[in-house]
Amino acid sequence: MSLEAIKAAIPHREPFLLIDEIVEQSDDRIVCRKTFTGKEFWYAGHFPDFPLTPGVILCEAAMQAGAVLLANHAEPGGDTVPVATRADNVKFKNMVLPGDTVDFEVTLDEQVSSAFFLTAKATVRGKVATRFNFACTLAPRTSAS
Repeated sequence: MSLEAIKAAIPHREPFLLIDEIVEQSDDRIVCRKTFTGKEFWYAGHFPDFPLTPGVILCEAAMQAGAVLLANHAEPGGDTVPVATRADNVKFKNMVLPGDTVDFEVTLDEQVSSAFFLTAKATVRGKVATRFNFACTLAPRTSAS
């Protein structure tokens, strides 16, 4: 699915929209893909002589994939925004470098009231880059004061 479908599902925008495409999706599972070009703003300082994708960016990209998945669970026409409420058991296994393409697989494990519990796995070059569990809620969108 296209970038337009992603933008229709979540409020994230460039330069902090961290998924390029939806590879596959069902009611409780999504796989999204991102190619890190090396031109992203964080590589200038992380690290100038050895550009490396920060782990927090990988976690955010996976959570954005989860937010796209949760868009199917929001009230039609509702005015909510996905908000991460926790991340647990975060493990970083392999580095993601400029030019790498990463697949983010997120599964919805459970929904309790307005809380959604998910599992994320990011793979690069056929190996796990990171995996973790996280929780989200769909919070009412409020205007800035």
